[in-house]
Amino acid sequence: MYPNKPLIIQSNNTLLLEVDNPLFTEARNEITLFAHLEKSPEHIHTYSITPLSLWNAASLGITPDHVIETLTKYSKYEIPQNVCENINELMSRFGKIILENYKEGLLVLQSTQEEFFENIVNNPKLTGLIAEKIDKQKYLVLEENRGLIKQTFISLGYPVLDKANYVDGEPFKIKLRKNLTDGKPFIIREYQKQAAESYIGKSDIPGGSGIVVLPCGAGKTIVGIYVMSIINRCTLILVTNVTAARQWKRELIEKTEIPAEMIGEYSSEEKEIKPITIATYQILTYRKKKTEPFIHYKIFNSKNWGLIIYDEVHLLPAPVFKFTAEIQARRRLGLTATLIREDGHESDVFSLIGPKKFDIPWKDLERQGWIATARCIEIRVDMSHQEKLKYFGLSPREQIRLAYENPRKIPIAKDLVKKHKDDQIIIIGQYLSQLADFEKEFGAPIITGATPNKQRDVLYDKFRKGEFNVLILSKVGNFAVDLPDANIAIQISGSFGSRQEEAQRLGRILRPKKYGEQAIFYSIVTRESRELEFAMNRQLFLTEQGYSYEIKYWEFNT
Repeated sequence: MYPNKPLIIQSNNTLLLEVDNPLFTEARNEITLFAHLEKSPEHIHTYSITPLSLWNAASLGITPDHVIETLTKYSKYEIPQNVCENINELMSRFGKIILENYKEGLLVLQSTQEEFFENIVNNPKLTGLIAEKIDKQKYLVLEENRGLIKQTFISLGYPVLDKANYVDGEPFKIKLRKNLTDGKPFIIREYQKQAAESYIGKSDIPGGSGIVVLPCGAGKTIVGIYVMSIINRCTLILVTNVTAARQWKRELIEKTEIPAEMIGEYSSEEKEIKPITIATYQILTYRKKKTEPFIHYKIFNSKNWGLIIYDEVHLLPAPVFKFTAEIQARRRLGLTATLIREDGHESDVFSLIGPKKFDIPWKDLERQGWIATARCIEIRVDMSHQEKLKYFGLSPREQIRLAYENPRKIPIAKDLVKKHKDDQIIIIGQYLSQLADFEKEFGAPIITGATPNKQRDVLYDKFRKGEFNVLILSKVGNFAVDLPDANIAIQISGSFGSRQEEAQRLGRILRPKKYGEQAIFYSIVTRESRELEFAMNRQLFLTEQGYSYEIKYWEFNT
């Protein structure tokens, strides 16, 4: 036994990490490369080693020996034998089955382990996906089934290493500017270059599909643009909404020599297909009725794309996975701040977009000054006596909403706005009726899903220019909104226990500030309610990144 070490490893593949141990931060930074945080109470954090967490680690070149050495380094007790066996077994599966080119229209699926391979390809789930047997180590697959094969194998517990080629796509020269449009030099940061080069790959670790994970505000768009400049092909960029599409267009015009008329927007408002086309997820998943086809799916084949970029890939709508399964011969780059999906589609992201190619801890970039230093403060407040009585007579869903819309949040937010009167503040929430109450109380502009895109752009621009310092946002503010001077966020409600939303919302205030101001993320939460349970789950991902939540209590006299 090593009592001074911080980690207890349990036979069910969970890890218990002591927060108060001097080695906590060092251990956390190392184990997050191959494990996910599940719970984060005050003194002991619980991590889980999962097949997907190990396969993502393997995709970054991390070996089973390295994982076991790390666990040994920090463990109080001897590692249970079955945990080591599981790590070796699961990580060895990455690359056990390989997909490569054969000839036009056909791919070859192969493995050096004959008996295992012959057994698994006879699984009923693969019926109809295997075209022909060559020998015990090789089977032919129709190229059109490339995505389905990978989805099916990962569901069987065996990720396929896809080494098949990609179509070149139509050439289109993309040259980076030396200076931005304002005359300042355009410099790509070292970690952005590393991220792009990790995606491009090398001879031993081929690129062409995969995910780059970077914090909000760290320049994921620049990584995408740099990849585009290396590949020099017509590119389809998929984004969350029209605001994000126009931000991408501005970035491309500012940072490359691509003429504006060569960049198209494909959305609810425009239907342009150009050598560089930016389309919204919303338009891709539009159909008149649930029983009818997706009428804009044709965009995937409307041009000979050499690269498809999936911005905010953790928000990729489920129907787009079907489209993506059919275009596996196209290079695919996913950009995200977190691989967490609340809908359980992480394995689809892994198999269809690609494995994680680059990741960097948020706190590392904070220390280097590339994202703002941030404090996270949770303010807990009681309901009034009348609200409490009402709360206990409601259904669970009604209880949640009542807690989120606690009227006592308004005076707290007013005090915070007064305290930060010289700062740029966003107030962000889930419920439109609650946001309308805040709009009435604060007299501040509000942006919701119903706000026309032109009006949104005007309000965002005025906020950036400092014409007003408080902006109220619905959940549309979660996604790809560039508000570089915003340094205070006040969260008044959210989408239940969504970890990805918490990360996105903190990300709205993480861009480095002109004068190095600290960013503060306030979350106002109702005590003794389901909202508090959700708040604890929401915080998991940011806790894993090294952020801690200061807990404060707000007392009312009545």
